[in-house]
This record gives sequence, C-alpha cells and structure tokens, in this order.
Amino acid sequence: MLKTYKLEQFRANEQILYLPSGWNPEKNELPKTAILGTNRQSIACKRHPNGRNVIGISTALARSLNLPKKVTALSLFMKEDSIYLGVLIGVFTAGFTNFKLSPVGERSYFFRKLLSVQSSLGVIPFVFGEKHIDWENGLVTGYFHFGEGWEVETVPFPNVIYDRLPNRRSENRKTYKEIKERLQREYGIPWYNPGFFNKLDLFERLESVDSVSQYLPETHAFQSFEEIERMLSLYHSVYIKPRNGSLGNGIHKLTYDRQAQDYYCRFRDPGGKNRLVRFSSLERLMNSIFKNRSLDSFLVQQGISLLSEDSRPIDFRVHTNKDEEGRWHVSAIAGKVSGIGSVTSHANNGGVVKSLKELFPNTSSKTEAEQSLKDAALKLSHAIEQNMEGYIGEIGFDLGIDEDGRVWMFEANSKPGRAIFSHPHLRSFDKLTRKLALSFGVFLSQQALQHPEEMMP
Repeated sequence: MLKTYKLEQFRANEQILYLPSGWNPEKNELPKTAILGTNRQSIACKRHPNGRNVIGISTALARSLNLPKKVTALSLFMKEDSIYLGVLIGVFTAGFTNFKLSPVGERSYFFRKLLSVQSSLGVIPFVFGEKHIDWENGLVTGYFHFGEGWEVETVPFPNVIYDRLPNRRSENRKTYKEIKERLQREYGIPWYNPGFFNKLDLFERLESVDSVSQYLPETHAFQSFEEIERMLSLYHSVYIKPRNGSLGNGIHKLTYDRQAQDYYCRFRDPGGKNRLVRFSSLERLMNSIFKNRSLDSFLVQQGISLLSEDSRPIDFRVHTNKDEEGRWHVSAIAGKVSGIGSVTSHANNGGVVKSLKELFPNTSSKTEAEQSLKDAALKLSHAIEQNMEGYIGEIGFDLGIDEDGRVWMFEANSKPGRAIFSHPHLRSFDKLTRKLALSFGVFLSQQALQHPEEMMP
C-alpha cells in the first residue's frame, strides 16, 4: 500500500517540491517532473530542507498542477524521472442540482461520506458529471468535500474514474457512452464499476462456471405457462422478477397448493400494500396479475425454502470489494429479515436489517454461516470478474441459506445499495467499503501507469 504523507504549501514563485525525509524511492535520483492527474510540470526537487517527513509544495507548483487548496495529505510514487502526487479519482455521476448544500440531491450525503476517507489513503477524490468536462483544456470542474462543506475546484482529468451513475436510464444515454469511450481511448483513463448487471445475462454467464454453478437457483427468461407449471411442480414456489429491476420492485412469488389445487401470488401493489391473491389456475393468475405487461421483460427463478425468523424468511447482503493490490475481500455481511407478508426483505417493504450475531446467538452456528457466505461471495466475485466486461471493484450480493445449510445467490449488484449500514453494528463496515472503493482506484491507476497497453479497452 502506498504510504501517505502530510502535505504543506509554502510561498514561492518557483516550481519546487520538497520530498519527505522518510521517503525512499527505488532509485536515488530525484524526479524532474511532477504529475497530478493528466497535468505535468518540470520541477526543482529536493529533500525537505528541515529534515521533516512531510511533502512541501510551492504555491507556484500547486497552481500549475491545479492542486486543490485544501488537500492535506498525499501518497507518492515514481516512474522513471517523474513523481506522481497522489491519485486523482473522479467519481462520475448524474442528477446534479443548483443547491450548494446538496449538489447531487439526496445522494450528496453518500458522496460526502465517500470523499471523507481521502486523507487516510492519500488520494484526491471528487464528484463530477458530463457538463463539468472542459475538453478543450483537459480540465474538470469537480465537487470536493474536505469536511466543512462542498467546494468547487478546477482540476486536471483524473487518473481513474469510479462510475456511480444512479440508474440504468442515465447509463443508457448516448452522451454517457461517448464520454466513457473518449476518456478511455484518448486519455487512457481506467473506468471502473461500469454498468448495472442484467440479472438474466449474469446467470447465463455463470451457470457454466463449475466453481459457482452450485450457488445458482434455476433461472430462465419467461417462456411459457407450461415452464412455470414445471418449476412449480419441482420447487413448490417460483419468483417472477423484472430482468432489470431494483429495490425489490416488481417481484412476484407464485406458490401452488397441491391439496387445494390453487395458485397464490404474493406481491406489492403500486400503492405499496402487500397482497396475497388466490386463483384456480395459473393462466387466470398470469392474465390477471400481469395484464398489459410484457412478460418478455421478466425472468422466472426457482423458489428456495430459506432459514427464517418467526416464519419470516432471511436473506443476506454480502459486500465484496477489491483493495489497492487488486485482491477481493468480503467487506460486510448483514442479515435481512423479510417484512410480514412481504415478498422481499427490502426496508421499504418492512424488512429489518440484523447482524449475524443477532440472527445466530449460537457462536458455532454463526461462524459456520459466516464462513459459508464468505466462501460463496469470494468465488462468485472472481467468476463475475472473469465473465463480465469492464473493471469490477465492488459487488453487493443477495444470498440465502436454505434449511440444509446450502448457500444460494439470488442477485448480484454492481452498484449495491447501502441500507444495511444504518444498523449500529455495521457502521464500521460502511467506512471500510468506502475506503476499499477508492483503494481499487489506486490499484487501477498504478496498473495503467505500469502496463498501459493492457488497460486499453
């Protein structure tokens, strides 16, 4: 991991950089060029004159590099005769407002927390969108947060871009795709966590991977009523889900009562009310519940008899992140207990977040469940990374454990929600996931520096 040093500016009209006394590059030669993002400047470089273990930068050099005024810590790394001042990480998103206190609307709080870990990593993260790019001058007007409020600074194009677009609609816009391609191809800037996963496409790619196929419930595109009948006879229940849904919206659970020969459908109606309705045939159920909807946009998934608490099924949100060395870690695990009468465990439908300790008071049971979930999440992370396009640095899994202790994957999210971190026992994991999200940016920037030809899309 790159070491971080305190940064101090001093007044001088020359382009001067003082190196910390404790910083020892592999070569003893002093650098001749300083680089921040895509900006570079010839410098006079010396060891700190007072023997202090801090970075000293002249005000003239800071201006030339477009270094934000309130940056107080940076990491250092060299390539040949150039020294790189930290990693400039652009967090790309949409939905900007004209309000100074909340420039990205309701998501401003999340971005403020994301940027708050910058000094401990020696990185310089900022938030920007398509309208903030100055192509002619190679500059970006970015939103920064140094702990006292949002500030706007003009900086060079970043070393790496972290994709935090809020929804599929914004990522499907033609201008987004053009911006991403141009920054990658013309400037060699790695772009990580691009794209929301398509649920069906993901399952189809993973089902032939031997290391993870055991975690996948049977999942198909909607084909026919006969196919649903077959799956109901095998599994007793099936889920019908939108291929590109989120937050549990549009999910229906179908159950067949063999004794009464009735079909039941549990779902959440447009008014937010949980409903359970009965039909005498599957055809009547489908024609009623899915009237005027295109069934081609849905998938059908095997139902699983999960561990439960007070007859309410439990699933688990497991976050994985890559670190500054490019290695996968499980960064958070939480249980989610379904709401009463709910088809999902989402908080907006009555679901409750619980720690593993709350769900498994028995220590050995907790340890066994935790290890099973970690093993599955890490194997799935490697498989997804190898079978999906782009640089993937974080994944949020919805996993379940059945009554026999087997782990199942229901969904994987490339831009996972953060509702579980409202739980008081999970707040430390909230910070860890934010640090790792930016640490992966450090890894990619180093890779682009050392192996640029391998990073081109």
